[in-house]
Amino acid sequence: MTTLIERPRSRSTAGTALSGTLPQVNLLPPEVRAARGLRVTKRWLLISLVVTVFLCIGAFGLALISGATAASELAEAQAETTRLDNEAAKYAEVPQVLNALQQAETARTLGMSTEVQWKPYLDALTSVLPAGVSIESIISVGATPLVAPAPPTDPLQAPSVGQLAFTARSLTVPDTSALIDSLNAIPGFGDAWVSSAAVSEDDTGTFYTVSATVQLTDATYSHRFDAGTEGEG
Repeated sequence: MTTLIERPRSRSTAGTALSGTLPQVNLLPPEVRAARGLRVTKRWLLISLVVTVFLCIGAFGLALISGATAASELAEAQAETTRLDNEAAKYAEVPQVLNALQQAETARTLGMSTEVQWKPYLDALTSVLPAGVSIESIISVGATPLVAPAPPTDPLQAPSVGQLAFTARSLTVPDTSALIDSLNAIPGFGDAWVSSAAVSEDDTGTFYTVSATVQLTDATYSHRFDAGTEGEG
């Protein structure tokens, strides 16, 4: 049988444990405790007030900076607007000039829409005349930008934009059939017709007066001044 021997506890240890469990009593008067709490409250209120003041100052400073930046940007925008207005004033007449130019080009296109360059056609006409035949007179009638072409006078005649009528002098009996074929072979000419071939006489002797007409197609138009086409000299 084993005997357990317990070591007696020291007095100091027992005293310490006993003292740790004793209740503490605050003997300060309530007025002192209230005064201490009031000082703490005032301290926090002061800190809050200081923080609020600094926040207000910071917000005011940011507002000033933002306002100054906005004012600077506004001044720059106004200066740029003024500059652009001044530049626009320099070219205020440009749209008017361009509009006048456009109107002039439109008028030219309309006015010259029925232009026929006659020289190549007259040269072609004289080149197909038989030997000994010369042109005495020639006249043309046709459509204009404001007047429509005359309707065909013959049911067999194709629509045309004008007519060329001429009188020729022939020293020999004219071959009217060959003359009609030659005239119809010229590009832009069509429905050629010899209306008369009469014998005439003057101081030089006897000759034949031939009257003929030929219709002009729209192929005779030069189209020199159509939109997008530069006029030739």
